[in-house]
Amino acid sequence: MHLTYAYPRSRFEPTILVDLHAKAERERLSKAALKGFFKLVAAWRLRDEDARELLGGISNSAYYEWKKKPERTLEVDCITRISYLLGIYKALHILYGDQLADEWIGLANTNLLFGGRTPLAYLLAGGLPAMQIVRQLLDARRGGL
Repeated sequence: MHLTYAYPRSRFEPTILVDLHAKAERERLSKAALKGFFKLVAAWRLRDEDARELLGGISNSAYYEWKKKPERTLEVDCITRISYLLGIYKALHILYGDQLADEWIGLANTNLLFGGRTPLAYLLAGGLPAMQIVRQLLDARRGGL
């Protein structure tokens, strides 16, 4: 006799993951990702050097070309970075008023994670893993944790 186990019913619907290794998906997402990123850069009042570093350390010429003509296909790393940053931006705007949400990234933060540094300094030093951690922190705060 074999028992069949079933998961309890819930309203949870798993998200269908986007295959970022598929060029067609990256082509579909890249232009909107870059437009969103440059709006975030303006809202956060980031220096171009910091914005370039957040994108993975791209060159000046590439940065200004991307800004001028966002119609291009980004690599997986870059789309992932932008996704985390836009998630951070969205979470901040849910948690705080617009002014504080946009200033938060540049304010010294006493949370153990930041150790008195600004969240921007933490992101610049830690790269992609830091972006993931900050996104998780803010999502947990949104969820009441």
